[in-house]
Amino acid sequence: MAQRLVSSGAWADTNGSTQTPEVPVNGSADKLKPVKFRSKYKHVGAAHYAVRPSVLSHDSTEVPSFLGFRNLMVLTIIVMNLRLVVENARKYGLLVTLKSNISSYDLRIGLLLYALTPCHLFAAYVIERVAMNQAKRALGNRKRSDAGIDAPETERERKDFRTTWRWIAFGHAVNATLALAITTLVVFYAIGNPGIGTISELHAIVLWLKTSSYAFTNRDLRHAMLHPSPSSKALPEIYKQCSYPNNITLSNLTYFWWAPTLIYQPAYPRTERIRWFFVLKRLGEMGALAVFMWITCAQYAVPVLLNSLDKMVTLDYPSILERLMKLSTISLIIWLAGFFALFQSFLNMLAELLRFGDREFYGDWWNSTSLKGYWSSWNKPVYHFMRRHIYSPLIGRGWSHLSASTAVFVFSGFLHELAVGVPTHSILGVAFLGMVMQLPLILITDPLATSKSITGKVIGNCVFWVNFVFVGQPLAAMIYFFSWQAKYGALAKGRSNPVATRS
Repeated sequence: MAQRLVSSGAWADTNGSTQTPEVPVNGSADKLKPVKFRSKYKHVGAAHYAVRPSVLSHDSTEVPSFLGFRNLMVLTIIVMNLRLVVENARKYGLLVTLKSNISSYDLRIGLLLYALTPCHLFAAYVIERVAMNQAKRALGNRKRSDAGIDAPETERERKDFRTTWRWIAFGHAVNATLALAITTLVVFYAIGNPGIGTISELHAIVLWLKTSSYAFTNRDLRHAMLHPSPSSKALPEIYKQCSYPNNITLSNLTYFWWAPTLIYQPAYPRTERIRWFFVLKRLGEMGALAVFMWITCAQYAVPVLLNSLDKMVTLDYPSILERLMKLSTISLIIWLAGFFALFQSFLNMLAELLRFGDREFYGDWWNSTSLKGYWSSWNKPVYHFMRRHIYSPLIGRGWSHLSASTAVFVFSGFLHELAVGVPTHSILGVAFLGMVMQLPLILITDPLATSKSITGKVIGNCVFWVNFVFVGQPLAAMIYFFSWQAKYGALAKGRSNPVATRS
């Protein structure tokens, strides 16, 4: 069939119909709609007919999908780790054993420390009952006076309240400090197993923080009851579900003890029912992840740490760096598994059993573009405590943002050193310095987080990952492990470890 070229640039066949390679959609020059091209001239089709950027260019109007690259990365990681599994099995054999190195003595001491917890809770309850009764008597006196309950707070009343609060605060401080001090001394001098020691010490720290929050919150609620004012009437709406002093009950305090939060409130958002299948799923996740972390530690982390001992004795820095990089991937896997087991599985299971409604235990910390963003999102219970009971009160007293933040990190460093140094019987200050040194890194990465440039945010996120994954955690683990072995392990006995000799 003969064809002819028409003036519009389209091709027309002999019956008058035309075919164009592509036509604009809705008059847009950059969005072209393809049309079937029927022509016997196969070598003249226009492949380049518009201004178009490369797919990965910043000028591209559409963001491409990187699903294929993600799949490639996952497959690469799987293959690399399978190679490490095979290499580890050929080198060391099976190191995982069902034989436990936990002594019955350590286990009994750990259970005893946990059993003492209700004693301190009851003491905190008694202290608050005394404060509540004193507040009721003061309120009765105000009602019988000529001024009435709505009269402004006098200087004498303010002084009496502060005096009473000092005694109440002293009682709470002694009670909470005894709980922490007794556990710390017993763990440091009596418990040999670092695992049991860590669990016991963490529980004592949590009890200490909860008791502090219980005391501070009830102090403000007591003052609001005694001296009504616009600020006292602006208490959170949810507090009306259990207003002071109706919250001073043993059952209320016991619920707070078990609740997955460090912040005391008279009432919390509650769900309607317990989903038992949800609880079983979280329990299964905890069990599976616990086994996974146990196997990973025994089969991969321990050999790397043991093989680093002689290098640290001789200060062989290139070998130490090589061991550090090898340990970083293992510690990352254990850390991520531990994070999921604690914050996603355990805390959600506990919240479901208690019908605790607010379950924002963490944010998307993995996308943090600064260290400040990480610390405010990865552990929300601790972040809320630090902000509510340390940072905000200091700001209210006129402290600068930097000074208040420094106080928060110093306090957090103290807790980290207790949680790591006491169970390992090595108060080295490494965990403390690791926290305090976050402040200059925060000052460095904050401009990157607020930058409008994508590059700045990417650099900030990379600094965060390098700081925690490839430097901080594996280096601290190596130092504390070396200290432990120098006191109680292979270095203390003057011999090489059997596992290490096979490296």
